[in-house]
Amino acid sequence: MAAAGASFAALPCLLLLLLLPSIDAASNVTYDHRSLIIDGRRRLVISTSIHYPRSVPEMWPKLVAEAKDGGADCIETYVFWNGHEIAPGQYYFEDRFDLVRFVKVVKDAGLLLILRIGPFVAAEWNFGLRGVPVWLHYVPGTVFRTNNEPFKVGLTCEFDRASVIENEYGGYLEEHYGPAGKAYANWAASMALAQNTGVPWIMCQQPDAPDPVINTCNSFYCDKFQPNSPTKPKFWTENWPGWFQTFGESNPHRPPEDVAFAVARFFEKGGSVQNYYVYHGGTNFGRTTGGPFITTSYDYDAPIDEYGLRRFPKWAHLKELHKSIKLCEHTLLYGNTSFLSLGLKQEADIYTDQSGGCVAFLANIDSDKDKVVTFRNRQYDLPAWSVSILPDCKNVVFNTAKVQSQTSMVVMVPESLQASKPDRWSIFRETTGIWGKNDFIRNGFVDHINTTKDTTDYLWYTTSFSVDGSYSSNGSHAVLNIDSKGHGVHAFLNNELIGSAYGNGSKSSFTVGLPINLRTGKNDLALLSMTVGLQNAGPSYEWIGAGFTNVNISGLKNGAVDLSSNNWAYKIGLEGEYYSLFKPDQRSNKRWIPQSEPPKNQPLTWYKVNVDVPQGDDPVGIDMQSMGKGLAWLNGNPIGRYWPRTSSTDNRCTPSCNYRGTFDPDKCRKGCGQPTQIWYHVPRSWFHPSGNTLVVFEEKGGDPTKITFSRRVVSSVCSFVSEHYPSIDVDSWDKSTTNDATTAAKVQLSCPKGKNISSVKFASLGNPSGTCRSYQKGSCHHPNSLSVVEKVCLNTNSCTVSLSDGGFGKDLCPGVTKTLAVQADCS
Repeated sequence: MAAAGASFAALPCLLLLLLLPSIDAASNVTYDHRSLIIDGRRRLVISTSIHYPRSVPEMWPKLVAEAKDGGADCIETYVFWNGHEIAPGQYYFEDRFDLVRFVKVVKDAGLLLILRIGPFVAAEWNFGLRGVPVWLHYVPGTVFRTNNEPFKVGLTCEFDRASVIENEYGGYLEEHYGPAGKAYANWAASMALAQNTGVPWIMCQQPDAPDPVINTCNSFYCDKFQPNSPTKPKFWTENWPGWFQTFGESNPHRPPEDVAFAVARFFEKGGSVQNYYVYHGGTNFGRTTGGPFITTSYDYDAPIDEYGLRRFPKWAHLKELHKSIKLCEHTLLYGNTSFLSLGLKQEADIYTDQSGGCVAFLANIDSDKDKVVTFRNRQYDLPAWSVSILPDCKNVVFNTAKVQSQTSMVVMVPESLQASKPDRWSIFRETTGIWGKNDFIRNGFVDHINTTKDTTDYLWYTTSFSVDGSYSSNGSHAVLNIDSKGHGVHAFLNNELIGSAYGNGSKSSFTVGLPINLRTGKNDLALLSMTVGLQNAGPSYEWIGAGFTNVNISGLKNGAVDLSSNNWAYKIGLEGEYYSLFKPDQRSNKRWIPQSEPPKNQPLTWYKVNVDVPQGDDPVGIDMQSMGKGLAWLNGNPIGRYWPRTSSTDNRCTPSCNYRGTFDPDKCRKGCGQPTQIWYHVPRSWFHPSGNTLVVFEEKGGDPTKITFSRRVVSSVCSFVSEHYPSIDVDSWDKSTTNDATTAAKVQLSCPKGKNISSVKFASLGNPSGTCRSYQKGSCHHPNSLSVVEKVCLNTNSCTVSLSDGGFGKDLCPGVTKTLAVQADCS
């Protein structure tokens, strides 16, 4: 077993390896059909993803601690090749790419580590293949992910110090490449095994993974998955607890009840390793990495979340699930199994071991009807699409549909860009078209990506043409028609922006017609082609290009004028990029022009402003909804691309989401007609005590005076618990003692550290309805509800209210299942 603190001086060519924190010596890891066996003991492993380059090192300890507190005993991450080998043989392992430091953080937390060592990442990461460096594409004769010698040579460039294996290759991808695909998959597995690392190797979604490589499942549900050999354990390497924002669309949101249902079913059916694939730390900084906005052709930066990460909803609900699973670990791993039908869509999976242990999962897989089932002469309430866990085959400690954890309501508190200098703004305006000297001239078009090689998002295409009287329009405006392979264009005619266009998440190519006014004589056309991240998946994806394929002018009296074969002059990148205006040492650059008020709605404009640190220690996001599209930096650190594009209004959004039934990416959409992203995370470690410089490059035009920092603040907490909810304290329960589960259910509320419950906005014991911030009293309501909750909770950081609290008084509604709903403010 490799030690977690081992040197990773060169990792250009690795894929999936399981590492564990070493104490004095490396651990011994093997497996059988039930589980991993670590130092002679079977283990159930609950893991969560933290992709280290998607956050900054100062965040790592807190992210890892949060995962551990949530019940995870393992961290999973890829190794991101394009961040580590920036050029052939030139390695980088610093700052966000300090893999050794990250591994040590995981080790110090006492957690296991699943290290996915390439070559393929996908992960909505630029160019997909562990972020395969773009330079590999230009090695002559290279074809990615098939039995191609230049590609394999690239992967084995440091073979004496590294290993390689594939990821998510089986099925249609392998079939796409035919016999060469099969040969490549076998070659990858053989090479990995030849390294004798001493740990099991894994291939995700590779049904034909050869022994002893373990094939695993990636999906929303993996309870029905079976490995391809009876000697291999059941792995779930990517549990998708949600779906990801799609370009120009609304945001599907997987409810926590369904996530918990899927996890419980996985362990119920013999699963042993489960990883939440949530991009913990999920912010991407800079333009060279993509983000969790999954698209076919584009990658975007991540939205801010509580710690600058994408967290799945109500982690506390899953935290209780994890505790419940761990109570069952020994019996699940060492026991015998049996199955019992409890009805048409209700069933029990039972595990018993030689020491007398007994574990039962009671499942209702009906997506519509709640059921009461009888198991071992006792009745159990099973909501539709739920699983109850009984660590002693008697008492229910957890039900996936009964969310007892609180809901924390978050607000983004804006703060204006405060600064001490009177002339705090400076600007620099890009030259439209060729700045300096052109890089080259061609008849016709070049491919954008092949030209820039992803060193910049931007490539200028410029040409000139003459118009005389014979070109007058035919009773209507002339129209500039542009066909492009993607991803976007800003079109300038005679130095005026005449329009913009983009592909979308399903199709990167686009066609646009822009009305234009021509002038007699010479006309200058400048097209700024833009990429927003490179394709990250799919067969032969490295050959999908960008840039223009046809440009013409229609609507003219004498017919269309084709400009495609003109002489086109090209310029790679922006002038401001060339002069590194975003770097801290460029503050005094004379190209910056001081302004008391910055110009607004100006395309291709750089803005610089001095800003103060937002108060407090809450997570910070920068609100860019007043801007169009561009890039931003703080003190030289790349915040990333911003693009507060509005989603469409016809994406089947609904005001509520029913978790029952199979989840898919088209279910539970929200945010239709709203900006797909407003806030972009800015780590507090990037701020100086004073003298902070924010630089923004705006492509289209916006109002920089309305840019604000916003602090993410928990403003209120809510809970909704019924008396039939499990009432056993999982932390203190000992299943060896008799427990009839007679303790009443409880509502538990907790404000963030340093804040107290300042008011109770709603409290009702009876049959209330609604959701947090919109609770409503039902036909049954105990009038003492508010006073009971206030007495226990006001001016405290956390509180617990039992549904059997005597202060509620006499039961006013016999026969009605009582629910307590509470909303409280934190300050």
